[in-house]
Amino acid sequence: MTAAGLPAPTEDDVRASAEAIVRAFAANDGDTYFSLFTEDATFVFHTEPARLDIRSAYEDLWRAWIAEGWRVASCRSSDARVQTFPGGAVFTHTVHTTVDTTEGPESSIERETIVFRTTDAGRLVAVHEHLSPQP
Repeated sequence: MTAAGLPAPTEDDVRASAEAIVRAFAANDGDTYFSLFTEDATFVFHTEPARLDIRSAYEDLWRAWIAEGWRVASCRSSDARVQTFPGGAVFTHTVHTTVDTTEGPESSIERETIVFRTTDAGRLVAVHEHLSPQP
């Protein structure tokens, strides 16, 4: 069955899936965080020079950050909006993040978009994440 043949997910299911991503990120739980994305998920971060075309590229970047002393101190979501469609959804929100680095804490406020698709088993998985700075 194609994603278009699947029903639209509920807004509550989308919010729960997005909250799981934020919660795992905030907990520095890379294993759980990355399990919520498809292997072919793409990532666009304004802090990186190029799009990350597969999940493993982001996993490599994450491990490099951790090795350099980076860790998430806090991450909070606000101003969420959910748009559903047959087989998937778009979740947008404002994300308030503080990370600890070897140079001290760094805080940011960014806008984030996460695109989800519904698997044939009915699970929502993220296929794309995009961060942009909050003006």
